[in-house]
Amino acid sequence: MARELVERDIKLLIRLAPECEDLVCSGSGRSFHSVLPPVANHFSRDAADFRDRITRMPDDDLSYLTGLVLSGGESLGCIDPEMVDIFVREVASRIGEETAKTVVRVYAAGDDCEV
Repeated sequence: MARELVERDIKLLIRLAPECEDLVCSGSGRSFHSVLPPVANHFSRDAADFRDRITRMPDDDLSYLTGLVLSGGESLGCIDPEMVDIFVREVASRIGEETAKTVVRVYAAGDDCEV
């Protein structure tokens, strides 16, 4: 589900990827509609870099993004499974196992890729 990034999303995206100069996908030329896909697919050098970015995220931002994933507002569809696993492990560690399992179910059910 495409959404417009709100101010909190934009601040979070820039916090996770300070090198983000604008909110446009370099590949498609379209505006970003989620936070995690651009961080995973455009700004992280590899899985270790993505893990570093996610683990530095404050708890309230992790809870916020997790809530968006669960409500369908944040897309995981075009993120590499290894990156999703990193996100899920962080959710399990900091928010809870049950929430992480629900995130996995949302991912497994599939969603459209909304960069």
